[in-house]
Amino acid sequence: MNLELSEEQDAVRRLAKDFVAREVTPYAAAWDRAESVDRAVVRKLGDLGFLGLTIDEEYGGSGGDHLAYCLVTEELGRGDSSVRGIVSVSLGLVAKSVAAWGTEEQKRRWLPGLTSGALLGCFGLTEPGTGSDAAHLTTMAVLGTDGTYTVNGTKMFITNGTWADVVLLFARTNDAPGHKGVSAFLVPADAPGLTRRAVHGKLGLRGQATAELVLEDVRVPADALLGPEGKGFSVAMAALAKGRMSVAAGCVGIAQAALDAAVAYATEREQFGRSIAHHQLVQELLSDIAVDVDAARLLTWRVADLVDRGLPFATESSKAKLFASEAAVRAANHALQVFGGYGYIDEYPVGKLLRDARVMTLYEGTSQIQKLVIGRALTGVSAF
Repeated sequence: MNLELSEEQDAVRRLAKDFVAREVTPYAAAWDRAESVDRAVVRKLGDLGFLGLTIDEEYGGSGGDHLAYCLVTEELGRGDSSVRGIVSVSLGLVAKSVAAWGTEEQKRRWLPGLTSGALLGCFGLTEPGTGSDAAHLTTMAVLGTDGTYTVNGTKMFITNGTWADVVLLFARTNDAPGHKGVSAFLVPADAPGLTRRAVHGKLGLRGQATAELVLEDVRVPADALLGPEGKGFSVAMAALAKGRMSVAAGCVGIAQAALDAAVAYATEREQFGRSIAHHQLVQELLSDIAVDVDAARLLTWRVADLVDRGLPFATESSKAKLFASEAAVRAANHALQVFGGYGYIDEYPVGKLLRDARVMTLYEGTSQIQKLVIGRALTGVSAF
């Protein structure tokens, strides 16, 4: 087993690190307070190829493997998870789904814009009444005699929702039970009848454009179907299996940022006549973070390796997402403890890290859902 990065992967990592230091970290606190990332960062992400990683160059992508993608999302997560979310959703959930399931026409219509940053995508799965129980979503798409669908429903907590140009929308197209009745559509965000409402007052990821989407008699042509009718749940689950890898990588970035901040503060802050780094219990906090960072990173890299080799990875992705998200919360909490009272004010970064980390245990499958996925893989039995 060789864990050394290739020259190309190392170059991508350094490019991402430099970008974060220049374009993200200096503004992260201000974006958090303003509850809005500067949208100009999207085109900058596209210009560097970060929005086209793993997508074929034929469609405007920048190629590369999934480990390089994880390296970039880790660095973005270290700088500001709100920026990381832009890439994870528009590229990780939407563009990759178009690349995997789309017709040639759909690929040529959407992928060049998504990979360049000229367009953004959002993932319209979650609803006010169906989060973890996504198979029972209630948004309806009814096929008319003219060959178009009429869509009605509401989506909630949609990342990139107010910025997106295209919605990867999941709706029920027939009366088949559960997930068998769900289909996927590529819906232009400016379609008549589609209203977007920004969600404000979030605990974390404040800079991220999160929205409620309301669809009232939205007309969608049949050629907007992504994949076969009735196979939308397969599209969603395939996207989320890889998406959990991206979230895990972002969580590694949060934990790494917590470790960097805590070590720097511990070596500078003095109490009892010497730096607090000399105190055993402070070193315990730092060492616990460091072990979590390494473990989460290796679990994430394993998923990327499996994906790139074309091997099954869904269970391993759930393991990585479960561990890395919980580890990010622990790391940020330990870092705040190292900072003491100063960690509780937003002059320092650890409070934001803790707030941003907390949602990672919730979206793209809660920690409890990940345990059910892992348990089913171990036993062959679905728990209820």
